Amino acid sequence: MTISNTTPVYAVPEQNLVPVSGHLREMMDIPPSRMFLINKSLKVYKEKNPDAKIFDASQGDGGASLPGVPKMLLEAAARMQVEHGSAYDMPFGTDAYRKSVVEQYWKLDASLGWGPANVLGTAGGRDALVKAYQAMLALGHGRQGDVLIVSRVPWISYNWGPYGVGANVMWAPGDPAQGWAYSEDGIKECVALASSSGRKVAGLVITNPDNPTGLTTPTEKMVSLAKSALEAGVAFVLFDWMYHYVTDEQPNNLNAILKNFTPEERRRLMFLDGITKSLGGSNIRNCHLIADESVIKFIVARASHTVMPSFYSLAVAMAAYEMGYAEASKSIIEPTNASRKVLKGLLEASGLQYILGKGYYAFMNVGGFIKAKGLANSEPLGQYLAEEHGVAIVPGAFFSPFGNDWIRFSYATPAERTKGAFKRLMEGLER
Repeated sequence: MTISNTTPVYAVPEQNLVPVSGHLREMMDIPPSRMFLINKSLKVYKEKNPDAKIFDASQGDGGASLPGVPKMLLEAAARMQVEHGSAYDMPFGTDAYRKSVVEQYWKLDASLGWGPANVLGTAGGRDALVKAYQAMLALGHGRQGDVLIVSRVPWISYNWGPYGVGANVMWAPGDPAQGWAYSEDGIKECVALASSSGRKVAGLVITNPDNPTGLTTPTEKMVSLAKSALEAGVAFVLFDWMYHYVTDEQPNNLNAILKNFTPEERRRLMFLDGITKSLGGSNIRNCHLIADESVIKFIVARASHTVMPSFYSLAVAMAAYEMGYAEASKSIIEPTNASRKVLKGLLEASGLQYILGKGYYAFMNVGGFIKAKGLANSEPLGQYLAEEHGVAIVPGAFFSPFGNDWIRFSYATPAERTKGAFKRLMEGLER
């Protein structure tokens, strides 16, 4: 059929048009993340006490609180960039990057059926997550408005990233005495609640180690939770392992996880990892997502029209993988591990209720102090501690109302600074 050039035409067939909905008008405004503003309150303390030390225990950024990516890796990546040139790469990154992730970083067992085609390079963790959420919705049950399950006290962006692309976030049941850990029954309860409102569950996010609590989940438990979710009708399970290398134990083993699932079940699994935390590469913006090839193809097609990773970010990761990641990340991992040991002793002596697994963070219950000062929750406490005592933490209230009595304390600093920050914290609480 010939259509005149004077006639407007839809870009897709009528049966494929996005249906009209007024839900955007009804959505809550998505607030900007306050994580980037917390340590600004330290300036108030510094103005009043110009010669005093300040302590930033809010950081989730080893590039700020620790040495960050070693200079030799940045220089190696720069040389790779010069040799590679500045032309477009593919929306997944490059073939060399995919191969490096599979062979040098994960050392994936080829018999499991996953290889370079299962790897997507992204512009950092948030980019990977948003792309994963979109795939969950579209490839899961094919609908917006379905549910993403997260922990009871989740990382701030788990609340708003999914919501911004059309998923409704649900906080799973959890007991603070167990670090709000997921349970198989709790996941089933989430599926039932979603069903009662005409929704299905597009995805479950399992973060290990967790942010903000630091909770660590053993491999066997991660497998059990994922299997329970899949059996209950959850479309996808995403494992966010961004912190897993920062440990004094062994990092998560992708081969060990995959072997517990059938090929059909693996189609519904996603794994996220990158250099943000363990290499201190927050501003490098490199992350990778590993998933079934059909999921990767879906994301790559859309990424070709939206956001693609820079070659330099891929090159930094490749340089680190080539060196051997345990060696490359020592400048972050070793001081963080040393701080964790120191902090554990301090916490045990303090009498505070706390969660301290691996990763970067401890989660501490300071509800008694909050009530003593007559505060509603830990948000004003965060400002008080920074402005009056020169120590920045993250209020648990930022994550969800279930964290109102809690604070997140980062120990991704040299041990001596962790000691100083904790001493200042306790002084501020006692005052």
